[in-house]
Amino acid sequence: MQENAVPNIFSESRRVNRWHRSRRRQGVVLDPARFVWDDAAEDMIERLLFLRHEPDVSLVPDEAGGEIDALLLKHGGTVDRRAWIDLENPFASAEYDFIGLAEHIGSVNDLPGALIHLHSALKPGGLAIVSFIGGASLPRLRSAMLAADDDRPAARIHPMVDPRAAPMLLQRAGWKDPVVDTHTLTVRYSSLGQLVSDLRDQGLTSALSDSASPLGKAALSRANAAFMQHADADGKVAETFEIITLTGRRSLAGT
Repeated sequence: MQENAVPNIFSESRRVNRWHRSRRRQGVVLDPARFVWDDAAEDMIERLLFLRHEPDVSLVPDEAGGEIDALLLKHGGTVDRRAWIDLENPFASAEYDFIGLAEHIGSVNDLPGALIHLHSALKPGGLAIVSFIGGASLPRLRSAMLAADDDRPAARIHPMVDPRAAPMLLQRAGWKDPVVDTHTLTVRYSSLGQLVSDLRDQGLTSALSDSASPLGKAALSRANAAFMQHADADGKVAETFEIITLTGRRSLAGT
């Protein structure tokens, strides 16, 4: 057995399938949730303008929306909008001046390796901005799932990155000028089902390799009751999404 083998926490096929399901939902669901993606796109635009970074070739998945396209194409650049980005394996070449990702990196088995792959995909001087939800996210959902399973808790929520560990991960991956920022989004829900629907819309549901069995009727009832215990006077529950944003460059020397 290899001592440094990467633990198989997430299923790559489940990651890909949930991502494609979220794309289909964006096309058929009335007013689908996009707030995590939209927040990432707005943040990328602000950072690119502040840094005055004008890339020639960018990699930005389509969930970031059209607003960022206008900025990236303004100076004659091109944008690679591939449907799925494989972060488990190296990119073919260092071809991008800018990479902007929203949530792609939040459920990879080898996070340090994914950061190394992103670093290697940048041209010398290239910039990457990567956002994903962090460890302080979804406290109400977590408590609801614990209540649902009662005295036999099952793995239903992803392990998430603590932002305090992120600077070391960036340094380990060789990024230059690494910056780690966090902020929170608060979204209010009238039901647990509405929260789950928003997670499905944005490809944020479970991709665990060892998935728990679906909740039965009694367990679901316990989950709903536990979730609504946190409701405010207007009957809505405030849920929190912690957003971690990693920013870094590849050095001009290409190292």
